[in-house]
Amino acid sequence: MNKRLTSLLIILGFIVLGVALFLLVGRSGTLPVSVAPFDTFAQCLAEKNVTMYGAAWCSHCQNEKKAFGDSFQYVPYVECPNNPKVCLDAGVEGYPTWILGNGEKLVGEQGLSGLADVTGCELPIVE
Repeated sequence: MNKRLTSLLIILGFIVLGVALFLLVGRSGTLPVSVAPFDTFAQCLAEKNVTMYGAAWCSHCQNEKKAFGDSFQYVPYVECPNNPKVCLDAGVEGYPTWILGNGEKLVGEQGLSGLADVTGCELPIVE
């Protein structure tokens, strides 16, 4: 390939990239944001002051976290071995323990649907 053709292909590539970016940004002026499926659900739990107390070595805690996927970052969580006084003061006797905003304690795995039932937070349908 000669230099002129190479330069033309590079310019054409930048034009295609620019058009693609323009179409992605669209009228809003911002790039689309990827949202994990349970972000809104986890944020609802946080708004209702629902907190999970657990331990990294607890398999049931790991199951609860895994169910949320990346959305677990929005769930208020206390790692009890690192914060024993907080957990003792909250009356945590087993892991996981979910404490609702009204003080009600749910001990053991609740699953997303169980948490949705007791909190009223809407659980999205994920296909």
